[in-house]
Amino acid sequence: MRAVTLFLCGDVMTGRGIDQVLARPSDPALHEGYVRSALGYVALAESLHGTIPRGVAPDYLWGDALAELARVMPDARVVNLETAVTTSDDWQPKGINYRMHPANVPCLTAAGIDCCALANNHVLDWGPAGLVETLDALRAAGLRTAGAGRNRQEAETPAAIPLASGGRVLVAAYGMPSSGVPEDWAATDSAPGVAALEDLSDRSVARVARAVGAAKRPGDVAVASIHWGGNWGYGISRAERRFARALVDEAGVDVVHGHSSHHAKAIEVHAGKLILYGCGDFVNDYEGISGYESFRGDLGLMYFPSIDTATGRFVRLELVPTQMRNFRVQRASAPDGQWLADLLSQEGRAFGTRARVREDGRLELMWG
Repeated sequence: MRAVTLFLCGDVMTGRGIDQVLARPSDPALHEGYVRSALGYVALAESLHGTIPRGVAPDYLWGDALAELARVMPDARVVNLETAVTTSDDWQPKGINYRMHPANVPCLTAAGIDCCALANNHVLDWGPAGLVETLDALRAAGLRTAGAGRNRQEAETPAAIPLASGGRVLVAAYGMPSSGVPEDWAATDSAPGVAALEDLSDRSVARVARAVGAAKRPGDVAVASIHWGGNWGYGISRAERRFARALVDEAGVDVVHGHSSHHAKAIEVHAGKLILYGCGDFVNDYEGISGYESFRGDLGLMYFPSIDTATGRFVRLELVPTQMRNFRVQRASAPDGQWLADLLSQEGRAFGTRARVREDGRLELMWG
């Protein structure tokens, strides 16, 4: 058996407050109802955990995650980048707008990210021109993108990450209305936008199947990166479960990489394939924001699944508990790691999965 190991995580939101502490911050002006400057989010975080340095090095925000990446050496690193990378001033009146200055893209390459999924509800916060600049800035830095493009074909074509074995990791990314992706953000034959699925129907499954089927070859591992569902709540509907399983059974998907919720959700192993219903947030500027504390949105997970490239079957999943502090990813404490393990076990009960805490403090998925 030849296994490939991936690094997956929840939302990486490098705009707004995070952008302000990087080397080249954007204009901090915001168009939100209560906070009018991105520097306000920096101040909120500092009120909780102390001073955050300004003009930080590109690798600052990854903190302890860098040592974990160096330890595991995953074959492919995929994140949902939930921000526009642009200097555009064409802000969309949608309440919250995220952007990072293009000069700060090294904060992504510093972690060796291979692919940014872009089919989410913030990549067009600064209009179509902002999306096109995002695509150009990421690709100029050697980063692959999935789920957004200058037209529908580009948006729906999976990104391909080559493997030493000769196979590839394919990443097909899609956004859904349930996560707040506006209907008019969908890419068309002649206009830029995201790869958007209207619903959880068989028709949507067929769209993913066509995209994956057109690209997948023997030895490839296909990841469907899906931005779906609300920000808070652990519930997984029957329709969501049916859709995720259909991606495996009918669309040739080997790993379902779900995100949008600000906290981790249940994990399922179906027909030997891994389904992550919600990976939670990984990098954000939410420190100091009150509300929903019981969900522990400050905690995150690094997901390291290993997949058999010959069969696409799931082999194992290691999870590293993390906490966002001072706008930097840190290893979570032992009690917080246990809290996450208990959460995954509780929510995974209906799916036949649970998480075990190892002696080194990292977690391991148990199933079957």
